[in-house]
Amino acid sequence: MEATSAAMKDSSTLSLVVVMVPFLGQSHLNQFLQLANVVSSYDIPVHYISSTLHISRVKSRASNPIHQLTKIHFHDYPLQFSSSPLPMSHHEDPFFNSEFVKISFPLFECSTNLREPVAELLQSLSQTTKRLVVVYDPMMASVVQDVVRIPNGEAYSFHCGSFVFFANMFNLLGRNDMFPVMDIPPWESCFPAALNRFLEREIEVVKFQAGEIFNTCRAIEGAFLESLVNDIGVEKNKFWAVGPLHQTTMTRNELRRDQDKWLLDWLDKQEPNSVLYISFGTTTVFSEEEIKEIAIGLELSGVKFIWALREGDKCDVLGTNEEGEGPQVPDGFEERMKGMGIVVREWVPQVEILGHSSTGGFMSHCGWNSCMESISMGVPLVTWPLHTDQPINALLITHVLKVGVAVMERQQRDEVVSSSTISRAVRTLMASNEGGEMRKRAEELGAEVRKSTEEGGVTRMEWDSFIAHITR
Repeated sequence: MEATSAAMKDSSTLSLVVVMVPFLGQSHLNQFLQLANVVSSYDIPVHYISSTLHISRVKSRASNPIHQLTKIHFHDYPLQFSSSPLPMSHHEDPFFNSEFVKISFPLFECSTNLREPVAELLQSLSQTTKRLVVVYDPMMASVVQDVVRIPNGEAYSFHCGSFVFFANMFNLLGRNDMFPVMDIPPWESCFPAALNRFLEREIEVVKFQAGEIFNTCRAIEGAFLESLVNDIGVEKNKFWAVGPLHQTTMTRNELRRDQDKWLLDWLDKQEPNSVLYISFGTTTVFSEEEIKEIAIGLELSGVKFIWALREGDKCDVLGTNEEGEGPQVPDGFEERMKGMGIVVREWVPQVEILGHSSTGGFMSHCGWNSCMESISMGVPLVTWPLHTDQPINALLITHVLKVGVAVMERQQRDEVVSSSTISRAVRTLMASNEGGEMRKRAEELGAEVRKSTEEGGVTRMEWDSFIAHITR
């Protein structure tokens, strides 16, 4: 473990220690790290728990300045992967037999192996403080369930998805006209059956939480929060909407990696709102045919772009963090696009790219982390949801907030999206009056979201409220 015994000893006179236990997916890890930064900014010791591999990844990819990371005590444990695959039944949807399943499912199985070492650490930390606060991912409920045996311990669930997705889990979205979508996909349909069973088991374990935290902002989902929180039965004084958690302002000098600055230098030379940023997160693997259609679609659109083209993160049973050559674009594409677009295969500073004045749109899988970052920077989206919470997030973006255009509808998800369809969606967002209206709404909403984290803003008050509650 990276945290030293000295660091734990130093906390012996403290009245409060906070422990973060995220799920092992990159988006979850990142959001928990951002929340850890917020909590530590109140001079509260924060301990962050994950696997050795994932601690390494989240640190190397963090956009936070180094001085913020040094305020957090990291505890890493080796993963123990099973040699047998997680049992899954065949599903008619091709997605459920996709690379996402191969990438993600080993994590669900092996994450439960962290229960014993986490319980030992919690017990140890509880002896050096008056109150031990555990902030955990609901997908890690079984890992932290032993907090009930700690007399001075209390636990809070931190939801990394949108509130409308959470509400959809309880079939609440159809109860009023706030979510004007006729065909709302049931949340079960967005998950493979084995993942549904895993989530149901974790939900059954959650009998010990003292409150709930959401990475959302009242400027974005406030109407849903007010309308539905009573239906769900959440106590208002034990419910916090703490987003956005990422830094909404950052100077070029604060970039963690020098190799990222060249991208921003290229953006400096482009016209305002002229560049489309493209990224599909860390669990998406496109086929060669799909990548070809995206490339041709971008070329047909005539729009400038930065395309972060990476394979989804692989779960490496050996505990290393190596990446292969990655997906390839058609021969000659990059040469033809010189001056018009850039294909990047490394990790990129997404928040800084979205915050640049030359970035005018974001083609995204609609993971909630990406949605929050794009909205907060006032950047409209081309939505391309694939699985889990993404279809609901995309509907929120396009039908409710109206700050995005869909590249495809959900019923088309088992088809290869054509280059002409992609080009049409890109042109709509980047070069039409309709797209201009979306951009205007996105900019107005983004200004509200950024204001929320300032002194006296709604999100800053949520942070203060949560800290006041755990230090009561």
